[in-house]
Amino acid sequence: MAHAMENFCTISEEYDIDGEVGFALPNPLENLPDVYNDWMFIAKHLPDLIESGELRERVEKLDMLSIDHLRDHKSQRLAHLVLGCITMAYVWDQGCGDVRKVLPKNIAVPYCQLSKKLQLPPILVYADCVLANWKKKDPNKPLTYENMDVLFSFRHTDCSKGFFLVSLLVEIEAASAIKEIPTIFKAMRMQELDTLRKALLKIACCLEKALQVFHQIHEHVDPQVFFNVLRIYLSGWKGNPQLSEGLMYDGFWKDAKQFSGGSAGQSSIFQCFDVLLGIPQRASGGSAAQFLQDMRMYMPPAHRNFLCSLESKPSVREFVLLKGDADLREAYDACVKALVNLRNYHLQIVTKYILIPASQKSKDKTSQEPSEQGNKGTGGTDLMNFLKTVRTTTQKSLLKEG
Repeated sequence: MAHAMENFCTISEEYDIDGEVGFALPNPLENLPDVYNDWMFIAKHLPDLIESGELRERVEKLDMLSIDHLRDHKSQRLAHLVLGCITMAYVWDQGCGDVRKVLPKNIAVPYCQLSKKLQLPPILVYADCVLANWKKKDPNKPLTYENMDVLFSFRHTDCSKGFFLVSLLVEIEAASAIKEIPTIFKAMRMQELDTLRKALLKIACCLEKALQVFHQIHEHVDPQVFFNVLRIYLSGWKGNPQLSEGLMYDGFWKDAKQFSGGSAGQSSIFQCFDVLLGIPQRASGGSAAQFLQDMRMYMPPAHRNFLCSLESKPSVREFVLLKGDADLREAYDACVKALVNLRNYHLQIVTKYILIPASQKSKDKTSQEPSEQGNKGTGGTDLMNFLKTVRTTTQKSLLKEG
């Protein structure tokens, strides 16, 4: 019997997955209703306000606004992005160690109310800064780096455009593979091995193209600027010694709350292919498995529901093993190898953009950042151990060694 996963239109409608941009928000709004002009002004002028030292004062003088005028999903997502950027800027300010531990109620209350409505945490998440923080310069031209821009950034020279847009373009390239999921489940049900093989090879091809897009990061993001500037504003208050108790959301919760900063672990796309291919990331136990599970709560609810639904469907891996077809096994392994290659490359990027700058910074005795924090991801993980664990679990899922 056919199920919803065999029809992409059904997948798209039920799980908010777009045919062109996948898990990204298609054509995000660029402005909120006029009642929120003060929020928009601060978010659009963060670089100047931070540099002049006026940011915190402007935030503290904001009126308390109701979220009732945010009536549709896109306006709510834009407001979550706006309030997330303002919150990160307020907490970290100029990034010199002067950290605020209490978010004023005039911003904390609407932010937490909106987050509850969207079922997202009140912190800048990947779904905000990458998936909803973009626009086309010319709506009639394609989705390329040259024809795109971000809606918000923190500093004038923070490489945020490069980091956010390259991350988004990797997402979009990999998202093409989602369209093959209906073909895969239908082919398994109909026992059409050649159709399944071709669909798996298409997924492998999409993931290989995503890796090529990932290479653009070297062109658009400077390692020192990323590490010493942008990374600060993406850092959360979970596993972070600078906010060991978390952040107090004044007027909403009585106690401080801990939330992870935005990270690639919050991307649905790669967890999606782990689930589809039966790569047991979450069954491997340990901190990496727990972190991936925790990160699902930082995804839009429709996307985490998609992952749960995918987990309940017939196993592609078991089907391939059961059939014992050499060509089918080779196509399956092509997908796994493509994921391994992406994760190997991610490890190289982390070495260049985090570990090497962290090592250089630790030699600077005037650094106010705890040295152990330099080796952590923005999500609060022990970054290299986490990525190596995920990569090794992926590698072990190859049906053929070598």
